[in-house]
Amino acid sequence: MPPFFLLSLLGLLAGPAPAPPAPGTHYLGTFSNGAKGDTLSFVLAPDGQTISDLKFKGYWRCGGTLVPLPAGGPRGTYTVASGRIAGRLCQEGGNCFELSGRVAGAAANGKLRLTNRAQRCDSNELVWSAVATKPTK
Repeated sequence: MPPFFLLSLLGLLAGPAPAPPAPGTHYLGTFSNGAKGDTLSFVLAPDGQTISDLKFKGYWRCGGTLVPLPAGGPRGTYTVASGRIAGRLCQEGGNCFELSGRVAGAAANGKLRLTNRAQRCDSNELVWSAVATKPTK
């Protein structure tokens, strides 16, 4: 059998490739753990290679007390490679946002952890899922 035939056959057996991420899209998500009502949102770039405008609305623990996190999120972008999200961005003042997960079409999921060591604040690892809500303009 010719080698190219075997490669074609292997490709068919592997099944279709997953749908590519929906680029240039705003996602809105919730958490399966953490405080009730916590949300996150972000924008997947048109090229599907970065996430920006991460926003977290919710609570974390500072010195053992549950307190609301000041509104907003970090400046900068998280890397997306082959649908996988990974990165850590810190704001002035020491709030750090560690984001990981996967984007597949109109759905995304992963983990988020917010920390500020100087102020002894930590969200612990939050498990999130999000859906595309609209294309960005």
